[in-house]
Amino acid sequence: MRLFKHLFAPSAKRLFPGDALKRITDAIAESERHHSGEICFAVEPSLHPRAVMSGAQARDRAHEAFAQLRVWDTHANNGVLLYLLLADHRIEIVADRGFIGRVSDEQWRGVCQLIEERLRAGEAEAGVMAGVAALTDILVEHFPREEGASDVNELPDLPYVL
Repeated sequence: MRLFKHLFAPSAKRLFPGDALKRITDAIAESERHHSGEICFAVEPSLHPRAVMSGAQARDRAHEAFAQLRVWDTHANNGVLLYLLLADHRIEIVADRGFIGRVSDEQWRGVCQLIEERLRAGEAEAGVMAGVAALTDILVEHFPREEGASDVNELPDLPYVL
């Protein structure tokens, strides 16, 4: 059953057309004006059939994407990946080691639940925007932008369709 879901997964480009990706990009850029963290959004329609057959899970793939997209490679170790695997209806958040001891699993789960509610309602873009807003609140709390401090945009704001 899971294999069929991956073979016939919904199109990421249908759920997130170019104008939606632009609005998400803008939301991430605006978010990063308020904190020193980096937000990366990636959506993947499905896993390769071999990965599904070998039992690969969304969390495993999110960790791979975290490394592949170099979200770990920020100066303050405060990068966050928001990852959606459409075929499995899974949302994963992978945060760099700068968040250890600062943000609980329940807080990350709360962000995922906000997104899930909107996805269930058929509002993919609104779900991601709600997730970015919730991540912004967490990042502002733990990594606020210092007054007058400049910040280098270490990761592209443009979402990835994997």
